[in-house]
Amino acid sequence: MRRHAVFIPILGIARNAGAAPLQDALHAYGIQAWHIGRLWNFTLALCALVFAAILAAFLFALWRAPRVDAASTPPDLTSLARPERRIHRSILWAVAASTIGLLVLLAADVFTARALGRMPLENALNIELTGHQFWWEARYLDPDFKRQFRTANELHIPVGRPVIVTLKSRDVIHTLWLPNLHGKRDMIPGRTTTLQLRADLPGTYRGQCAEFCGLQHAMMALLVEAEPDAQYQAWAERQRQAAPQPASDAARRGRDLFLNASCARCHTINGTGATAAQGPDLTHLAGRTTIAAGMLPNDAGHLAAWISDPQSLKPGVTMPATRLRPAELHDLLTYLETLK
Repeated sequence: MRRHAVFIPILGIARNAGAAPLQDALHAYGIQAWHIGRLWNFTLALCALVFAAILAAFLFALWRAPRVDAASTPPDLTSLARPERRIHRSILWAVAASTIGLLVLLAADVFTARALGRMPLENALNIELTGHQFWWEARYLDPDFKRQFRTANELHIPVGRPVIVTLKSRDVIHTLWLPNLHGKRDMIPGRTTTLQLRADLPGTYRGQCAEFCGLQHAMMALLVEAEPDAQYQAWAERQRQAAPQPASDAARRGRDLFLNASCARCHTINGTGATAAQGPDLTHLAGRTTIAAGMLPNDAGHLAAWISDPQSLKPGVTMPATRLRPAELHDLLTYLETLK
């Protein structure tokens, strides 16, 4: 394991704190992505070698071809009456080389698949990730049910610790793609599969749904925040806490508006009467960096526009528009901003 952990930073690109989330299949920041990247590099090199050989043979044939005058030189048909053993041998050698090349690629693929399945999983973090149209629901599992919690569109994982992600779909086929940490894995309704990964460098990595799942397929991102274990543990402990009680009159009016309007029919806020699970859990909404599955920054202006008319920003989402007076919208935003 240490050999990989040392090698991976050489493949990576240095990033400054606060940089945009990285989504680059050519640079591995986890051991699983490193195995996949090594297979890609080997396949690219072998295919480039084959292409160069074919191009060289083509140019050699053009160079050796006799120069004739098409108008005055009759066609040479003598090759039809005698076998061309030299050409036949060349073709057989080419077929044999192609067969060997394909077998080598097959063996490389098999060895990579075995390597992906052999990552040590001691003390693994277990996450259940469910794809929806068009957002991600993450449930952090724990043997103690009281320590489990839900979040949406963001994953936080500790650096250097294996993570087992159980994949499900609530509606149509989705595909999870985390190029810097792993490859692609389908999420098929009615079936459950798993993906094992480990982030070896801290940073923010961008995932994506890589299977066309509807109108907003391209606007279904998943941010993965890899952080030191102590920082992750502190974040997880905050996620287990119920929402704080509003301290101001505006926040209290916003909470009451949330519970009495249509919001509580779809969303959960732990510590309140809102316990629905049709939409994302909003208990710690203000602690997330984006809304609408990575489409918009999580600030008051974008959140107000999203609440008022989500269809104008992301046509096809299941969230309905919420018509509020300006004062009511202000109170609701004030309350939502306390959910950290």
